[in-house]
Amino acid sequence: MLASPHREPKKPEKRPGPVDRAFPYRMKDLCELTGLERQAIHFYIQEGLVPEGRKTGRNMAFYGEQHLERIRLIKRLQREQFLPLRAIAAVLNGAESDFEPAQRTLLLEVKAKLDGKPVVSSPKETVAVEPLLAAHGLEARDFSEMVSAGLIAVVEGRSSRGERAGRNARMLAEDAWQIELFGELRRAGFTRELGFTVDDLRLYADAVDRLFVEEKQLLLQRLGHLEPDAIASRVERALPIIGTLLSRYHTAKARHFFVALGETPKPRPRKQGI
Repeated sequence: MLASPHREPKKPEKRPGPVDRAFPYRMKDLCELTGLERQAIHFYIQEGLVPEGRKTGRNMAFYGEQHLERIRLIKRLQREQFLPLRAIAAVLNGAESDFEPAQRTLLLEVKAKLDGKPVVSSPKETVAVEPLLAAHGLEARDFSEMVSAGLIAVVEGRSSRGERAGRNARMLAEDAWQIELFGELRRAGFTRELGFTVDDLRLYADAVDRLFVEEKQLLLQRLGHLEPDAIASRVERALPIIGTLLSRYHTAKARHFFVALGETPKPRPRKQGI
């Protein structure tokens, strides 16, 4: 009987270590330290809420304290402030970094004067999502798309992807207007069959984002020398007026466009040569 050839014992596979001490965590570590599942953290990375890790291979990356703190901040903003992902992204991506320290201090004082008012209050009243969708003729996927687009935050009923809605999801009552108005758009004929989806709302959200970047600078330039009480009073009174202005400008723009179509000069017929 032939003896089996001698084989060297298989050495345990050596796992790659961190790139350097500044990146000590693997994805498994982030999950354990934050209580989130892998899919949720990957989702935050895909959405640009968390920077990518330091890659050491095709499927291996390491993360640092900055990643850990960023994830914990996202969780806090979601669970304590009920901010949607779009608002969280604006905070995390440095939307407020263009303020000087004195300006930021002033704005915090203005916020304190506005606390408890509709402008900055944080009501905790929630509504069940399913009945709200049914009342306005929308599907569950319409709501899921709103959440994925960062337009609405899920207060209860999250799944592993952070703000993905579960069956018994609840949302802030103050955000219900988005469901109501999108339902009205559906009834007006802007259907999914014709290609209209929640993603189209990004057009308007992006426009408002760009507008507000300039608006907040204008606010500081013109009102920065006033006391916080005076600024807060003007902001509170001006916001509904500006909202009406935007609505009227938009309606006028569309009307003028269609009126101008009928006034477009017709091309002159070309003269035929002899």
